[in-house]
Formats: sequence, C-alpha cells, structure tokens
Amino acid sequence: MDSSHQISNETTQLQQQQQLLADAASVKNELQLGVTSSPSVTTTATDSPLSTRPQSPSIFHPSMNAVGQQIQKLEHTQKPLHKPYPIDLNGFSWPKFRLDMRIGTEKRRSETAEEKQARLDKMSDAVRTLLECIGEDADREGLLKTPERYAKALMFFTKGYEESMNDVVNDALFDEDHEEMVIVRDIDIFSLCEHHLVPFCGKVSIGYIPNRRVLGLSKLARIAEMFSRRLQVQERLTKQIAVALNEILQPQGVAVVMEASHQCMVMRGVQKPGSKTITSFMLGQFRSDPKTREEFLSLVK
Repeated sequence: MDSSHQISNETTQLQQQQQLLADAASVKNELQLGVTSSPSVTTTATDSPLSTRPQSPSIFHPSMNAVGQQIQKLEHTQKPLHKPYPIDLNGFSWPKFRLDMRIGTEKRRSETAEEKQARLDKMSDAVRTLLECIGEDADREGLLKTPERYAKALMFFTKGYEESMNDVVNDALFDEDHEEMVIVRDIDIFSLCEHHLVPFCGKVSIGYIPNRRVLGLSKLARIAEMFSRRLQVQERLTKQIAVALNEILQPQGVAVVMEASHQCMVMRGVQKPGSKTITSFMLGQFRSDPKTREEFLSLVK
C-alpha cells in the first residue's frame, strides 16, 4: 500500500510539472502573437497604440514575464509574489532578479532599529579598516567619527534600494483625455558608479505620449531619484526609467535623455574634466517615428 501511494504521489507531481510547462508554452505563444496585455492596464484594441505600431523590444529579464513566472514556480516551487505594477516579482524595483539580491534589499527595508544600528556598526568597522589600509590614523581627531558618518552617507546614497514602485507611484495615475507629449526636463540626478563607487551626476529629461492615462508630474522625478540612488551605470539608469514609465502607463511612447559627468573619468583614469556622457532610450512612437523623436530632442535641448 505504501509503495502504491508513493507511486501515485510521484505521478501527480509529474502531471503538475507537465501542466506548468504546457501553460508556460501556451503563454509564450500568446506573448509572441502580441495578445497578452499588461495586468496593470485594461485597454481595447481601438484604444491601444500597440495595435498600430510595432511592438517594443523585450527588455525585461525572463523572470519578469508570465512565462518566467510559470518556470519559476516549476524550478523553485515558490508562490508567485504580488506585483500591482509589472516592474518585478517582489514589489521592489527592476532589476533585482537574483534571489540573494531580493533577500538583501527586503531585509534592509524591513529591519528593526536594532538591526539597522548593527548594519551601521558593521559598515563603520569596514570604513575604519579602509582608513587604516590607506595609511591613515583612524584615531586622530578629524577621523574619529568619519567611519560612522560615511556609513550613514552611503546608506543615503543608496536609499533607492529601500523604495518600491508602489511607494513612488502611490496611486498618482489619472485617466485623462490627453494624447500629446508630456515632458519634464532637467531633473537633477546623483548616483554612484558601481565600478569605482565614485559619484556621477547630471540631468535627465523624461517625456511620454499618454494613452489616455497620465502620471503625476512629480512622480517622474521620483522615479528618476529612486533608480539613481543605487549603484548604477548611466546606460542602465536611463533604460530603467524609461522601462518603468512604459510599464506603469502603457503610453504611446516614452523617451529619456540623460547627460552626466562621471568622477571616475575626472578624478582618476583618463582625468578629463568637463567631459559629459549622454545616453538616451526610446520606446513606442519615439523609437518608430523620427519626427516624434526629433520633436522631443529639440524640446529638451
């Protein structure tokens, strides 16, 4: 009896796995045909600009889409996490696909006052070690509190890891009969280069063409702030802002242009003060229509 019961359980598990794979394949086919829509926005075929322009390239990690969720359930047997906005699976902000990264940021956000202090103490000890390694006296008057100061500063510089898209958007989505370009330009951004942990700073201009839904103007700046307050590279930062806005609003198009100065090129390396790096990322009509793109670029100059 025990053997028969075990065989029955194994058969049931195999059938469940086969069904998950079949569901994943079915969803993949739907996505390829362009019939699967975002869960965050309900539109009709006549309302959606997706019916009249080429699909934007797939730029999310596979775990972000419906197929990835099905495969994740099969591979990790984890309950899928709620995500009102399709930015990532845990309610935080793309990209944090690796499980250890998700755990780390969730722990940082939910830790108690005692745990937060323990984190600062650990970071302070590490900074003191760095001071000693560069040949400084960590006990001299000017450096006594530097380890603690720097630990707190670094937590502020990277506070974007503690913020979720739900917090930033905060229901500031509004139905509005407006389908012309919306631009917020010259938003100041400050970030840390993930390669050298030195600052880069500059300005970003964000534009989108609504599809009868708009986002509170301050939220554009808040989205830029959230993504910039992390360890970054400018190329990814530009892309993240555009992708997040596109996923939240499902507009007719999104455009982001960023210009920044990188201290890793100024203070070290090639040491070229005054050099600027410009990156852009376009989706929808900004990508497919040269005139729309040209209009945006002329307005943000």
